Amino acid sequence: MRKTFQLQVEGKHPDRLLEAIKHEIRKYIKRERRRVLPEGSDFWDFDCKFGTSAETAETVHLSAITGLIDGVVKDAGKQFYVEILAKPGKRTPRPAGQRSQEEPSEED
Repeated sequence: MRKTFQLQVEGKHPDRLLEAIKHEIRKYIKRERRRVLPEGSDFWDFDCKFGTSAETAETVHLSAITGLIDGVVKDAGKQFYVEILAKPGKRTPRPAGQRSQEEPSEED
């Protein structure tokens, strides 16, 4: 998905338009994740860019997009550009002896 979204469209309420844009982005991500994975891949990863225009777009993490959209709305921006491209990903095993951040330590 490579698209420039307009935040001020005549005849549409800005709040409803914002929710429709977020819904379209979430729907695209869900649709891409349902695709069949290529051989040797574990999950769908996403390369994302965000900016006020395609020329000024910078690389961001997928989870940051909603917050960035809210930031543009808060600053009274008229449009924003979002690029989300799916790519197959392969998980790397965690080294032995290293624990995840969610696991409580015995010292706590």
